[in-house]
Order: sequence, then structure tokens, then C-alpha cells
Amino acid sequence: MKLKHSLIALLALGLQLAASSKAEETKYLGSGVPDYLTVLPPPPALGSPEDKADLDAVVRIHTSSTPEQVARSKGENKLTIFHFAPVIGPWFLPGKFPKTESLFKEVEVESKTIVNTAKDHWQRPRPYNVDPAHFPNAIEHEGKTSYSYPSGHSTRGTVFAFLLAELFPEKREALLEKGRESGWLRVEGGVHYPEDVFAGRVFGQALAQSFLRNPAFQHEFAAVKAELAAAQK
Repeated sequence: MKLKHSLIALLALGLQLAASSKAEETKYLGSGVPDYLTVLPPPPALGSPEDKADLDAVVRIHTSSTPEQVARSKGENKLTIFHFAPVIGPWFLPGKFPKTESLFKEVEVESKTIVNTAKDHWQRPRPYNVDPAHFPNAIEHEGKTSYSYPSGHSTRGTVFAFLLAELFPEKREALLEKGRESGWLRVEGGVHYPEDVFAGRVFGQALAQSFLRNPAFQHEFAAVKAELAAAQK
């Protein structure tokens, strides 16, 4: 028994060191990356009553989604900050703000790196891999090594929303709501459980705070603020 516990402890340490190594390669998060093992609880055990309830929820939500909702879900398969344009304004368009796009692209890359480490640790199967019969119309069908927890879209949507709220404080509530919606669309699209989305919101907020605490990020963020402010004059 002691040997088993020792092996488990060594495995957990190895995963944490691997996550730390990946974080050190990032430009802004570095050693300040939040530890997903500390920030998030594990997902429900596969086949547990909680897991089954979570699966029942996504089946119900996905199968009752309207064609319009599914189309909106599919339209955000590649989530960017410009999905927030309906809140920010019609002037907020791709190709016009190089500093803004460059910074948020790095935010996306770093967020994905950390989220994928968490996904690979917990390896929660996606709903359509657990119960294929109910998800023939899921908006994506990735392989069985594309894991579900936490939701990457929910995490990035939350990160984007909190950072954009710093740039447009007068639109804060609407931006945060849009960030929540970006995650929920993944449930309507049949590719995530509700608990994946909730975890993404928590982790996304922690990541946003880590970005904002980084001096190098703040320097670039100031340039983005100036670029966007100039466009509104």
C-alpha cells in the first residue's frame, strides 16, 4: 500500500513539474501560472452518479437546442476576441488592430498550453465519445484523446472577457456575460459537459489575474489600450 501511495505521489509530482516546465516556456505566465490541481477540483469519476447526471444534462441541452443555437455554437469553434464585437462595437474588426491581435494571440496560445496540460491530466472523455448515439450532430467530433475537462473555450472566453473588461470597463458586465455564453455554447453544441464549462470559468478568471499581474504583459497591455483608444476618437 505504501508503495502504491508513493507511486501516485511521484506521478502527481511529475505532472506538476511538466506543467511548470511548459509554463516557463510561456512569455507572460511563466512561474506565475495558476496550478490547475489547486484551482480546480477533479471532474466526476467516469460512470459515477454525478458524471451520469452531467451527461444527462448535456444530452438534454444539446438535443433541445435550436438550429440557430447550434449554428452559433459552430460559429465559435475558433473563438477569438472578435466574437465580442457585438458588445464592444461594429468598429472592432480583425485586421485593424495589430498590437491588440498580437497580444491576445499570445494569450490564447498560453491559455491553451495550460488548459491542455489539465485536460491531459484528468482525461475526461467528451460526451460524444461516452454516448455517441445522442451526439451525431455535435459541432465537432475529435478523437478520443481530445479531452473534456476543463473546457478550453470556456477558459479562453473567460480570459478574453476579463481582459477586455479592463480595456472597456463601461462594458464590463456585458463582456463577462458574453464570456459565459462562449462556454455555454459548447454544451449546446454537444462537445462539453456543464461541469467542464463551470471549471473553465473558474480557471479562466485565475489565468486572467495571472496575466494582469505580469509586468511584461502590463507593458504590452498599455500599448493595446492606446491603440484601441485612438480608434475611438
